[in-house]
Amino acid sequence: MKITASIVTYNNNFDDLKAAINSFLETDLDIKLFISDNSETDKIKQLCNDSRVEYIFNNCNNGFGYAHNIAIKKSEQLESKYHLVINPDIYYKKGNLEKMIEFMDKNEEVGLMMPKILYPNGEIQYVCKLLPTPFNLFSRGFLPNWKWVKKINDNYEMRFTNYDKVMEVPYISGCFMVFRTKVFSEIGYFDDNIFMYLEETDISRRIMKKGYKTIMNPETIVYHKWEKGTHKNKKLRNITIQSSIYYFNKYGWFFDGERRNINRKVLKKNEKTNNNIFRN
Repeated sequence: MKITASIVTYNNNFDDLKAAINSFLETDLDIKLFISDNSETDKIKQLCNDSRVEYIFNNCNNGFGYAHNIAIKKSEQLESKYHLVINPDIYYKKGNLEKMIEFMDKNEEVGLMMPKILYPNGEIQYVCKLLPTPFNLFSRGFLPNWKWVKKINDNYEMRFTNYDKVMEVPYISGCFMVFRTKVFSEIGYFDDNIFMYLEETDISRRIMKKGYKTIMNPETIVYHKWEKGTHKNKKLRNITIQSSIYYFNKYGWFFDGERRNINRKVLKKNEKTNNNIFRN
C-alpha cells in the first residue's frame, strides 16, 4: 500500500510545520510526503531531510488548490491508494493515521474522510458543515452573533450532531482530508480558479455527486492550531469574498436545487443512529 500526502506552505512557522511533518512520518506504513512550497524563497527545504519527503519549490503563489494539485498528480504517478491533504499547523498522535487507513479500507463507499478536529486545548473545532448558502458565509463574516444568526450558523456547522459519531458531511474541512486517490481520475482536482477558501467545499461536493460518501470519523483525532486568519486579515477576507463569488456563480446563489437536496438528505440521515451503516 502506498499512502501519499501533501502540505502546502507559504512562509509558515517552522516549528508548526516540523510538527506536521513529524506527525505524518511517525508510522511504519508505506508513505510519501510532498511539501509544495509557494513561498518566495526555499528556506523550508531544510526541514525536508527525510527520504520519504519530496520538496517542491513552486517559486510563486498560485493558491492552495493549485499547489496541492501538483502533489496529487505526482501521487497518481506513484499509484498511491490514499492521498492526504494536511495543513502546516496540524499535528496528531501516533496511531491515528493507521486508524484512518483502516477505516477507509473497510468502507469502499467513502471517497473522502476527515478526522475529528480539535484545538490544542482539546476543544472541538466545528468544521463539519452543510453546503453553504450565501447567507451562511455573509452572516459569519459581517453580522453580529445575534441569537437567530447563531442558531442558523450552529445548524450550518452541524453542532446538533455533537460530533460524536461517524457521519456524512457535505463540506469537509480542507485542514485535513483523506482522499481515495482514484476519485481524482473520476472528478478532477482542486479547482485552480479558487485561490483559497471554498476549494474544499467544491471538491467535497463533486465527490458526493459522483456517488461517494464524504465522512467525519471521530475515532481519529488531529489537532489544528487554526488562527482564523480570515477574521483578522483584510486581504484574506477579500480572498474569501472572491472565492465565494466564484463558488456561487458556479453552483447557484439562491436557486441551487442540488445544494438543497444534499443538505436535506444529510440532515435526515444524521437524525438517525448510524451504527449499522459503517463497518467498525
